[in-house]
Amino acid sequence: MTLYPYPMLDKPNRIWSHQTDKTEDLKVHEWIENVGEAAPNWQDFDVTILGVPLSKSSISTSAASENPEMMREAWKSFGTYNLDEDIDLAQLKVIDLGNVKQHVTDIGYTHMKIQETMLAMRTHHPHTLPLSLGGDHSITAMLVEGWKEAHPNETIGILQLDTHFDLRDPNTLGPANGTPIRQLIESETIQGKYVHNIGLHGFFNAKELKAYADQAGIHYTTMKQARKQGMDHVINKALQQLANQVDTIYLTTDMDVLDIVHGPAAPAATPGGMYSEELFEAVQIAGEHPKVRAMDIVCLDPRKDIGDLSVKSAVHTMLSFLTGYCRR
Repeated sequence: MTLYPYPMLDKPNRIWSHQTDKTEDLKVHEWIENVGEAAPNWQDFDVTILGVPLSKSSISTSAASENPEMMREAWKSFGTYNLDEDIDLAQLKVIDLGNVKQHVTDIGYTHMKIQETMLAMRTHHPHTLPLSLGGDHSITAMLVEGWKEAHPNETIGILQLDTHFDLRDPNTLGPANGTPIRQLIESETIQGKYVHNIGLHGFFNAKELKAYADQAGIHYTTMKQARKQGMDHVINKALQQLANQVDTIYLTTDMDVLDIVHGPAAPAATPGGMYSEELFEAVQIAGEHPKVRAMDIVCLDPRKDIGDLSVKSAVHTMLSFLTGYCRR
C-alpha cells in the first residue's frame, strides 16, 4: 500500500464482511466495498465515501464525531433497491475509504488533514464522486478548500441545505461549525453570489447574519417560501442558476435542516424545519445534476438520537442522493 489511502487515513472501525455472491438487490453493508491490503483499481469505482469524525470545532456540545461509524452500522438496515424510483443502487461501485486522521486536541491539524484528504482524493481518483460523512459543519470549509486546491481554475458554487446561514465571524469563533460559508467567502474560495441556502426558518439566525448574507449576495430560500413554491421547484431553480455560473456545485447537507421531530439528534435541532421526505427529494434532485460533484452530510450527534431515527434519516439522505446520481 502506498501512502494513500493508508496510512494517510484510518480504516473504518466497522468493516462488514461480504458473504454474498449477489450483484443486485443487496443490503447496503454488503454493497459498499472496503479497501483491502492492496491499493484498489480506482477506475472500478464511481463513488468514494469518506468519514470525517470531527466535532471538537462545534459551537454547541456535539458528538457528531461518532456519526460516520453510526451511519456505517445502520447500512445493514437498508437495501440497494429503491422501490419509489425502481432503481437498484448496486449498479454503482462504491468504496468506503475510512476516516480522516484526527488529532486529540489540535483542531487546526485535523482541518489541515481534511483539506489534504480531499486533495488526495482528487489526485488519485478524480473521476469518483466524494461523499463525506461528518462531523460538524466546519469540515465543509476544509473539503471545499481541498477541492479548490486540486482544481484552482474551477469556479465553485455551494448548494446548502441548512437551518442556519453558517456565516458567523471566524475572527470571534475560529473555524467552527457556525462559520464555514463565511470562511470560504472571506478566503475567496467561493463568491457569496454562488451560494444558495435552502431551509432557513424561524428564530435561529441573527439579523446581522442576514445583513451579511445580503451584502455578500448570497441566495437563500426560507422553509416557508420553499413550501409555497415546492421543494422540487426551489432546488431545480437553484441548480439551474448555479449551473449557469460555476464549474462545480458542492452539496452540503446540515442535518439540522430537519424539523426536530424528524431529526432530533442534530445538536441545533429546531421546530419548523424540513420534513424528511422533503430532504430526500431535495438531495435526489441534486444528485441528478451533472455539476453536483461532491456532497457532505454533517451535524448529527448519535448520542442524542431516538431509536436511530436521525442516523437512519442520514443514511436515507445518502442513498437518496445516490439514487439521483444513478439517474444521470
